[in-house]
Amino acid sequence: MNTPAYPALRLRRTRMTAWSRAMVAETRLDPSDLIWPLFVTEGEEEAPIASMPGVSRWPVEQIADRAKEARDAGIPCLALFPNTPPPLRSDKGDEALNPDNLMCRAIGAIKDALGHDIGILTDVALDPYTAHGQDGLVNRDGEVVNDDTVSVLVEQALNQAQAGADIIAPSDMMDGRVGAIRAALEDDGYTNVQIMAYAAKYASAFYGPFRDAVGSGGLLKGDKKTYQMDPANAEEALREVALDLAEGADSVMVKPGLAYLDIVAKVKARFDVPVFAYQVSGEYAMIEAAAAAGAGDREALVLETLLAFKRAGVSGVLTYHALDAARLLGS
Repeated sequence: MNTPAYPALRLRRTRMTAWSRAMVAETRLDPSDLIWPLFVTEGEEEAPIASMPGVSRWPVEQIADRAKEARDAGIPCLALFPNTPPPLRSDKGDEALNPDNLMCRAIGAIKDALGHDIGILTDVALDPYTAHGQDGLVNRDGEVVNDDTVSVLVEQALNQAQAGADIIAPSDMMDGRVGAIRAALEDDGYTNVQIMAYAAKYASAFYGPFRDAVGSGGLLKGDKKTYQMDPANAEEALREVALDLAEGADSVMVKPGLAYLDIVAKVKARFDVPVFAYQVSGEYAMIEAAAAAGAGDREALVLETLLAFKRAGVSGVLTYHALDAARLLGS
């Protein structure tokens, strides 16, 4: 291909006006690209999260109002995370199987108010329910055991599906859990419930504010490096994605987001499936801190980072900025 040389070719020509930039834009961001994570708590009042300015835990009685805001802004799906009270936490995370737990009540409140107008994605892992803060069961040696944990995760997933969850999202990183959950959903008649696998979830330093939000941060004994991925590895992420897809995942997720856009691009290039990314709590907090310090315009930072996810190849982004971004995009 013969490419004209300057001055016949001036690449700035198409950048000179807003209408022209819009006309030739290669990547577009829309409210339908966003999933809004929401934290659910007991009580009757909103509870702001100090490490995540602008983000709160919401009582079940108010969660449907947040869902209506999301729907009206064009956001297609919510991701729910519970802040389980300490007295209900246990070493085995039994509260995860309670059909009247925070997660299930929040699902019911949203479905009662909105029906099928918005999707609900539910987190499957035990860390919001365990007294030790790990995502799975722990043996006497302090090891997070795989197969026994998977058995509990299957029951947790069925509990959420029965409550009305549309997408089950296993975030635990146990081996084999996607296949076990898919088989159980099929056997119990939940054939239309999707699985979005946290397929490449890294043992990251960016999760701190999230653990504050769900109440597991101060409880965590040890770390999660034996089951979450090593940040040094990229090819291993492709193996994880391949396994989850083979076991029946409908879509996959890379987590965290901005520091792992290379992983997003590799996954998208290798697999012809919907790929999502999670702009995690630490990334959110950094943007808010930068804007508060005058280091950048908040709205511009929010939209530029979300556009970067789309440019890397995602079908959608889980982001705490979802409502603000959707309103900016719709204005």
